[in-house]
Amino acid sequence: MSHLQSSWEQSMAYLPDPDMEAVAASTSLPDPAGDFDRNVPRICGVCGDRATGFHFNAMTCEGCKGFFRRSMKRKAMFTCPFNGDCKITKDNRRHCQACRLKRCVDIGMMKEFILTDEEVQRKREMILKRKEEEALKESLKPKLSEEQQKVIDVLLEAHHKTYDPTYADFTKFRPPVRSSASSREAARSSSILTQDLSSEDSSDLFGSDTFSTFPESVEPQMFSNLVFSEENEESSSKKIDFSHLSMLPHLADLVSYSIQKVIGFAKMIPGFRDLTAEDQIALLKSSVIEVIMLRSNQSFTLEDMTWTCGSKDFKYRVSDVTQAGHSMDLLEPLVKFQVGLKKLNLHEEEHVLLMAICILSPDRPGVQDTSLVESLQDRLSEILQTYIRCRHPPPGSRLLYAKMIQKLADLRSLNEEHSKQYRCLSFQPEHSMQLTPLVLEVFSNEIS
Repeated sequence: MSHLQSSWEQSMAYLPDPDMEAVAASTSLPDPAGDFDRNVPRICGVCGDRATGFHFNAMTCEGCKGFFRRSMKRKAMFTCPFNGDCKITKDNRRHCQACRLKRCVDIGMMKEFILTDEEVQRKREMILKRKEEEALKESLKPKLSEEQQKVIDVLLEAHHKTYDPTYADFTKFRPPVRSSASSREAARSSSILTQDLSSEDSSDLFGSDTFSTFPESVEPQMFSNLVFSEENEESSSKKIDFSHLSMLPHLADLVSYSIQKVIGFAKMIPGFRDLTAEDQIALLKSSVIEVIMLRSNQSFTLEDMTWTCGSKDFKYRVSDVTQAGHSMDLLEPLVKFQVGLKKLNLHEEEHVLLMAICILSPDRPGVQDTSLVESLQDRLSEILQTYIRCRHPPPGSRLLYAKMIQKLADLRSLNEEHSKQYRCLSFQPEHSMQLTPLVLEVFSNEIS
């Protein structure tokens, strides 16, 4: 136990409201047929000042709008002190009220559009009521607390520090060697699988019937230590051609590298370091392949059903993985899982929360303080549900949490099949020696 623990430890301006009466009394009509370009300045038809919209049936500024309203309500009678044809401008509009009012009428302003005092009061009350309703609606909206947002920010930072989207480090691995002869059958199977999944509509994968009876809160199925009979092992090994595993060294380095990154991510999950070293190891050993599968969805492409990690040398097809010792019993459900997860269109925040929830599963074998792990996972689950309600707009948010939890259950089945095929591979000394010490340690069956 001390050797195991030490090995893992090495890796781990305030603006005032507009005048209510002015707002209520003004009847502002929308631009007819959108005749005005937003980028072209609007000019008041009375004085040439900047117009704010249609008021009482004409395009005017706020000043002329108010002048016309007051004049009509007071039934004012003005007399021009000059010859009755004053040119009204922004600067002199206060000099001759008679000509200004005449200009208002000439451009089409109508007193019939002016609200009565009773109508002004009703409109004012409606505006206030609408504001109160909007404020109440806003207050009832679910919101992420400051603490919840902080957890999400920490997980995002952890993911960014441990996942390089340029895949620059892949050049440091033992180079990929693709054997076309040994992969012909696998390529054919891969092609058929790709065609089947490409024609599958997202509504088939996530139809409403699939989740209509899905319970509100579902615990992932129990994951126990696997004990396989010799018959099962022989049956599984017959499906894999162990004579041509040209991609095994490269993919072994890739998996080893990914394990180190998952460990780095886990160490930054809030609360993870509060667990005992034994529980940290137990959780990581049991979940690491599942988290790698989750993380790999970022590089998975629906167009050709491959994992594209930069250059074409690091574009992985199903046939490449068969040359590392895995059969279609694992790869077919794995590709289906990747397609389904991709079609959920998860936000990055949802993706990192799902990975953290996957790691902090209290039912993993070897976990001692299950109550503490469960409390950490419950906290993350609550944050995920709140995030979906607040930030993920419909229709994508419909039953999204239930679908994500179902993905965790799918991962358990993939984990089980991976363990079975890994055992078959590890029984071949000439191939097990191609694996890295970290891979051999993490995927061994014993927890301690």
